[in-house]
Amino acid sequence: MNVLFQSKRLLFRQFTGDDAGLIYELNSDPEVIRYVHEKPATPATAVQLIGNVILPQYMLGLGRWAVHLKYTAEFIGWCGLKYLAESDEVDLGFRFKKAFWGRGYATEAASTCIQYGFAHLNIRTIVARAHVDNAASLNVIEKCGMQFLGEEMVDGTPVKTYQLVNPSM
Repeated sequence: MNVLFQSKRLLFRQFTGDDAGLIYELNSDPEVIRYVHEKPATPATAVQLIGNVILPQYMLGLGRWAVHLKYTAEFIGWCGLKYLAESDEVDLGFRFKKAFWGRGYATEAASTCIQYGFAHLNIRTIVARAHVDNAASLNVIEKCGMQFLGEEMVDGTPVKTYQLVNPSM
């Protein structure tokens, strides 16, 4: 495994074209994708997601990175930073297998990705959005110290928007 960076309990690496099965497994659980308004993944849509959405972000130095447990190397989900061209923003996102919810992994991963973005990528501002009813994700965002900006509609979905400005800029 080619580790990009790590936290106390987690390893972060870039996805590869061979990881479509991991995305399929994660995105085929209706509870995992409940608030993102995506249809459950198929093997074909997982391949498309890897090739068309995830891998291109790496050319910008950003990305949704595969997250593994440090001591077992088990894949538990993804977390990372994505450039949103339509709004000229860098977005924090995360998604984890249900078996790993409630253990603090999302907060640890999100905080680590924010720190990596600020310290190593010199990002000025990071935003995060979550469905207004997704209490768990909103809690993670708030635990990371992000500041609430307001509610808005994104792709017909009501979301709460947060941001965090790089303290060294």
